[in-house]
Amino acid sequence: MTPTAAPIVKELVLIGGGHSHVEVIKSFGMRPMAGVRVTLISKDINTPYSGMLPGYIAGHYTFEETHVDLRPLANFAGAQFYHSRITRIDLDNRLVHCANRPPVRFDVLSINTGSAPDLDAVSGAREHALPVKPIERFIAGWEELTNGAQTKGDDDQPLRVVTVGGGAGGVELTLATQFALKQKGIEAEFALATESETILPTHNRKVQRTYERILRERNVKIHTGCKITEVRSGELAAQSSVSIAYDVLFWVTNAAPPRWAKTSELRVDAAGFIAINDRLQSESHPFVFAAGDVASCEAHPRPKSGVFAVRQGPPLARNLRLACADRPLEPFRPQKKFLSLISTGDQYAVASRGALALRGDWVWKWKDWIDRRWMRKYQEFPEMKPGSPPSRSAINDDEPSAIKTLSEAPMPCGGCGSKVGSTVLSRVLKRLHPIKRADVLVGLDAPDDAAITETPAGKVAAHTVDFFRSFLNDPYTFGKIASNHALSDIFAMGAEPQSALAMAVVPYGVESAVEEQLFQVMTGAVEVLNECGCALAGGHTSEGAELSFGLSVQGLGFREQLLRKGGMQPGDRLILTKPLGTGTLFAADMRRKAKGVWIESAIESMLVSNQAAAEIVHRHGATACTDVTGFGLLGHLVEMLKASNASAEIDFDQISLLPGAAETIRAGILSSLHPDNLRLRRAIANVDEAMERELFPILFDPQTSGGLLAGLPVDSADDCLSELRAEGLLHSQVIGSVNKGGDSPTSVTISQGGRN
Repeated sequence: MTPTAAPIVKELVLIGGGHSHVEVIKSFGMRPMAGVRVTLISKDINTPYSGMLPGYIAGHYTFEETHVDLRPLANFAGAQFYHSRITRIDLDNRLVHCANRPPVRFDVLSINTGSAPDLDAVSGAREHALPVKPIERFIAGWEELTNGAQTKGDDDQPLRVVTVGGGAGGVELTLATQFALKQKGIEAEFALATESETILPTHNRKVQRTYERILRERNVKIHTGCKITEVRSGELAAQSSVSIAYDVLFWVTNAAPPRWAKTSELRVDAAGFIAINDRLQSESHPFVFAAGDVASCEAHPRPKSGVFAVRQGPPLARNLRLACADRPLEPFRPQKKFLSLISTGDQYAVASRGALALRGDWVWKWKDWIDRRWMRKYQEFPEMKPGSPPSRSAINDDEPSAIKTLSEAPMPCGGCGSKVGSTVLSRVLKRLHPIKRADVLVGLDAPDDAAITETPAGKVAAHTVDFFRSFLNDPYTFGKIASNHALSDIFAMGAEPQSALAMAVVPYGVESAVEEQLFQVMTGAVEVLNECGCALAGGHTSEGAELSFGLSVQGLGFREQLLRKGGMQPGDRLILTKPLGTGTLFAADMRRKAKGVWIESAIESMLVSNQAAAEIVHRHGATACTDVTGFGLLGHLVEMLKASNASAEIDFDQISLLPGAAETIRAGILSSLHPDNLRLRRAIANVDEAMERELFPILFDPQTSGGLLAGLPVDSADDCLSELRAEGLLHSQVIGSVNKGGDSPTSVTISQGGRN
């Protein structure tokens, strides 16, 4: 067969999920660019829309209404999504270094991370103030404040709330928090301090007078010309010898650039922001682009405002396409006058543009309509027509020149000709650091036609293999999950993993692209193998249409200590160590119906190794054990019951679910493997009654890197459960008990009640 997907020739990496980048991602989703792999690196899963945040604080909007969920947006664009914080950029080697994952290679880089108030400009601000950015930190602080504050009695002093910063952000935040606290019955007094001689210094005088009046009417004390010199606990010191007491201090001053910008060797302006030209391109490194608050264009200086980041989105997307296609870029000139819509806490707002100023509740409705329309662009996606990926022969002017070169080369071979080249493989292996074991006689350190291992006297070998295509757009995380999944069979039997052989299929591409993908997935795998003392002894790599990965694992154990699926006794308690729901959640993720936080929770669960759980259940005398994977909970339980000639009763209420799994089950979103698993419902003794439960399908949900299901003697089950939870496996539950086989061996009874 010949591949239909265009080979990867360019790596476009986006740092940050800001207002400009969400438009870039949407653009690449609407019109994919053959040969370009897009990767988004963001420390946030949900990125806030600044225009609606005052409304969120005031209580007019929900969290979901004011945030763009980056994971379904990235899925729509076919982009890789890495949930990580960057630590530095290596421009010489074109690598982005991250806090919790291997470096990410790029050909073209774009930065849209926003900015935060300068907390280091005033002594004590970093220790005592709550900055408005980063937004996630502010929201956490705000929720802590509102949840912890109690309605004060007549004899109590009101909560003293002070905002430092007199721009639009500071004014809106003050009025929004005042409105919200009043709605919650929390008595508070407010003050606003600004170094400027007037509030809203970048707006016209009509707007300034309007807000001076509104603040006075709402008893907000204004301190203009007030330069804060020191922040102490409960007190602000100003240059004019003014002292302002506070209980809560919001910091909404001038923006500061991220610290890594100054150390990245990118040219920066006097304030430390990335210097860009009128093509949104770094002045020092033409393969780097930047937009929004993190950047500064000397030719067209503009205030740090979300409106400019929004307007930079389309021209940034266009120039990134041109850069990836090795074509000349197009200049962009931002508008000098722009529409500003400033809310007043309640559903009232003021509009200004140039010297114009309008106000009223109708302005709020207009602002609300504009904001919601903008959000819908990145929360609602068109149904794309089914079809094949871009063909290698479908070349146009917007595609990289390397695509045209590759289109004239012979098609990749099948068979042994599809293997990844030895040069690429050697480079990847040099970057990996697998552990060594004395009982692995021939492996990666002394490669030969096959790995050779030694089985110590008295032990037997256990072998298992797992391999599947990626369900994540993050190869490093996928490598870790796939390795955990493969190792679980060894752990469940009570064996020690000794060695593993890797099997990887990476997408077609130029050498650098193939190497990057292979390095990412293999780094994840080696990290997991090293943690459990298993040596990577070799493997096989080839190119294909999509990323797939697996391991063949060999383990060692004493014959008499190994557990199998059979062996459970009547009276045993059934313990499940992880929540269920990965099948339905990732089915929803493929349809862009799952929230990013749901998928993040599922990933966190799948990244938990079963090694500790296996050691605990074995130590407490488990009679049988297996890992819950593709056949679902019921399928694996039936296997255990059949091998033990027993039946079981399941307490449905005790089965833990991953966040979001109940919602996706109720929506009827099920894995493609679910219908096959559902055939085992015949094993349920009270199937008609059980099927009436709304979440009945979860019993058949196929799991990836699921937990262990173990039978424990009744007198040790509670202690085992306590130790599992003490180990951090907080979702471990006793979900049922084992009964005699009787006339209906292997039958399962679902207890009364049920989750709704």
